[in-house]
Amino acid sequence: MTFRHSSRPAVGLLAVLSVGSVLTGTAVAQPFTDTASATVALPLGPAGLQETRTTRALQPGVTLTTIVRGQTDPAVSRWTVEVAIPSSSPDPDAPATALSDQPTADATAAKLRAAGLDARVESVPTPQLTDAGGGSLGWRVRVGSLPTKAEADAVRTKVIAAGLSGSSLYTGWDGEPDDVSGSTGPWHVQVLTVDPKKFRGTLDASYGLDLEQRETTSTLATLTGATAAVNAGFFVLDPKAGAPGDPAGVAVYDGRLVSEPTAGRPALVIADNARGTSVERFGWRGEVRGIGRPLPLDGLNRVPGLIRNCGGTADDLPTAKPLHDVTCTDADELIAFDAAYGVATPSGPGAEAIVDRRGVVTAIRATRGGAIPEGGRTVQATGTQVDALLAAAKVGRRLEIRAALTDERGREVGLSPRATIVNGGPNLLTDGRFDTTPKADGMAPAENRSFYYGWVHKRNPRTIAGVDQQGRTVLITADGRSVNSLGLGIGEAAAVAKSFGLREAINLDGGGSTTMVAEGKVLNTPSDAAGERPVGDALTITPIR
Repeated sequence: MTFRHSSRPAVGLLAVLSVGSVLTGTAVAQPFTDTASATVALPLGPAGLQETRTTRALQPGVTLTTIVRGQTDPAVSRWTVEVAIPSSSPDPDAPATALSDQPTADATAAKLRAAGLDARVESVPTPQLTDAGGGSLGWRVRVGSLPTKAEADAVRTKVIAAGLSGSSLYTGWDGEPDDVSGSTGPWHVQVLTVDPKKFRGTLDASYGLDLEQRETTSTLATLTGATAAVNAGFFVLDPKAGAPGDPAGVAVYDGRLVSEPTAGRPALVIADNARGTSVERFGWRGEVRGIGRPLPLDGLNRVPGLIRNCGGTADDLPTAKPLHDVTCTDADELIAFDAAYGVATPSGPGAEAIVDRRGVVTAIRATRGGAIPEGGRTVQATGTQVDALLAAAKVGRRLEIRAALTDERGREVGLSPRATIVNGGPNLLTDGRFDTTPKADGMAPAENRSFYYGWVHKRNPRTIAGVDQQGRTVLITADGRSVNSLGLGIGEAAAVAKSFGLREAINLDGGGSTTMVAEGKVLNTPSDAAGERPVGDALTITPIR
């Protein structure tokens, strides 16, 4: 088996995938150029912070820019302990959260003060985004303002002794509106720019040997011979949520749809010649046709019953809408597999039809799990769908498996063999204007303000992708969760994208996944304690062969 990565001659996407990539005339910030001195300063921290940029060519049409902005100011950014506030729910298993209402926060702070700790209660203002934010997220309780993490950890020990829990945090990671903390940085940002007018190579994505395994971005760069690479879409990490490495949303490689979309979430569309890059929202439809009526598919190349990030079918629980970092469930599913998934399909109760390269059923397994035939496919059924599959699939008869993307109007999308699509979210920019949509994209759950606080509001490592007014693909990483680089809130990520003149932009996977590689070296500092995180896929830039 070979790794999955296109190396064919470059051609563009079909026209249907270029919808939204036409400039509408909306005014945008000054576009990124190859001359570092001509760019707009990063919109981070107070105006006038020192900012250095170095730019160099990696191959024809590909430049790498490294940006360092600001510096640490110990008088402004300090270490503190953020207390996990016990839930006021009658459910005894309800978890503690970072945020609460003011009376609950006041009661928590009073308990800490009674234990001799200088606790304070703070309102958390959050930036107004397109469909979320604005006003206050709630109230938090913090203890101490300290110069080092070690001192904060010592205070955390006292918080635990008082019967509560919490985390040692650096206040520079807060990222509140107008940077009320006065954070002066630093920020470390890396930017890859691919100019299709000069580019003579391949812009693509790779998931390695198969979808169900994870590899580091640097490994995927090595396997593909890439000059440079960045991590790409969201993926399954926990085996309890599916097969680790499986895309948690839409995935198309070399024009082949191998993972279904997450209910209209945005996705990055690229062509291997770097022309026509865009951000689009997709739906999909799939079915199995054998004996009797067609049967609707629930998904592609994933463990049946587990829908990471939700956004599946109407019978999924708890929701059919996108819900980030949540695994929805469905006991009754039909899932189609091909060789992209791996050597063997997931095992478990149910049934599985084996289909050869001609579309003929060669065997039916009484339980799920086994080899995927070379050039063929399988269909797994669970729950009530078992009887439906057994009625439709008969050995020696054809079983047709169909799956196609649809656009926002429900029209089927044709895919060029040169097309690559990776999932992401939230959207950041549309037509050069702020269009930052964490609520629509399942990242602003009304019942979990603490998730929004930690994932959208606070500064984290981020990976951003988009296209500028000149048609150049721009890939950005920003380090975070460090005193050496504060990271970006989602609102700040959109502002950074706009500062590079991007016409359309999307947030890709971030946090510990954020990685940029060039010329065989990891350029940034991944935030996981273990170092570079194995991911589901990566965007790769390779030289002409």
